[in-house]
Amino acid sequence: MRLLIADVRAAVRRGLDPDTTARLVADRLAPHLGPDDLLTAQQRQGDPARYRQHLVHAEEDGSFSVVALVWLPGQQTPIHDHVAWCVAGVHRGQESELRYRLVPDGPTARLEFTEAAVSPQGSVAAFAPPGDIHLVRNPGPDTALSIHIYGADIARLTTSIRRVYRLPAAPGSGPGGA
Repeated sequence: MRLLIADVRAAVRRGLDPDTTARLVADRLAPHLGPDDLLTAQQRQGDPARYRQHLVHAEEDGSFSVVALVWLPGQQTPIHDHVAWCVAGVHRGQESELRYRLVPDGPTARLEFTEAAVSPQGSVAAFAPPGDIHLVRNPGPDTALSIHIYGADIARLTTSIRRVYRLPAAPGSGPGGA
């Protein structure tokens, strides 16, 4: 983990825009995924009630945080976006993701489904607000572990989620018309 943190620190200290920083951090994360010793036994523990977040590292200057997420089968997030750029890498198992965009609809808004993705072990995704609205879940029969790196101090904020969306989705706006 120390090598990963040093690699991320070097990328973040370049001071580039959020999209470029996220892509650089994704490049740094990918080679670290997979080894058994990346996370401690405690950081691999799930919670039967919901996916579990373990803060692994928060940079002293607040510029980034590394979080291990543990997903038991079927667990998922609400539809949400983030407070800062984010990189997510699948360390074990797989994750599925439904992506949306926010569409003005007169005085209100609605969500429009844009795509579905399945990420197997070793996959890395990078994104930055705006345009980072999604739902993530563990579709598999086994526990999934992912490493998320956020461009914010999650120790202070306690979450990377900026907003949870409970808006109507356009008809046919997800797999199976959901």
